[in-house]
Amino acid sequence: MSVDELIADLKKGIGMVRVTAAAELGRLKDKRAEKALIDALEDGNLAVRSNAAFALGELGSQAAVPRLLSLFHDPGERVRKSAVKAMGMMGARDAVPALIAIIGSDQSRIVKKSAIRSLGQIGGQKALRAVEPLVSHPDTLLAETAKKAVVLMKKES
Repeated sequence: MSVDELIADLKKGIGMVRVTAAAELGRLKDKRAEKALIDALEDGNLAVRSNAAFALGELGSQAAVPRLLSLFHDPGERVRKSAVKAMGMMGARDAVPALIAIIGSDQSRIVKKSAIRSLGQIGGQKALRAVEPLVSHPDTLLAETAKKAVVLMKKES
C-alpha cells in the first residue's frame, strides 16, 4: 500500500484498518504521514492512539512532542507506554521532567519501565540523577531497567 492509501485508511477506515495503518506508517518512516499520525492521537480507539504514538517515535517527529506529552495522562496503559517510548526513540529532551514524574506517579510498572528506558536513551545529567537511585528499586524489573539505562547514559557521557 502507498503512503497516501495508508493515510486515507488511518483517517476513514474501520477500527482494525486504522490500527494497522498507523503501525504501517511508522514502519515506512515517511514524513508525509506526520500530520495524519498526530491527528490520530485523538482517535477514540485506544489501539490507534497507541500505534500512532509509537509511529511518531519511529518518524522522529519533534512536532508531535507536545501532543505526545499530553498522552502521558491517557487512561489507556498501552497509549501511555507508546507515548513514553516515542520520547526515548526521538531523544526528546523536553520530555525529561515529565518522564521523571511518570516514574513516581504512574500506576503501571510497564509505563514506569518504559519511562526509565526512555530516560536512558535521552541521557543527560538530569535523567541520570533520576534513574541512578532506581538501580536498587525493590521491583526487580524496574531495577534491571534502571541498571541498563545508567550504563547507557554513562557510556554516552
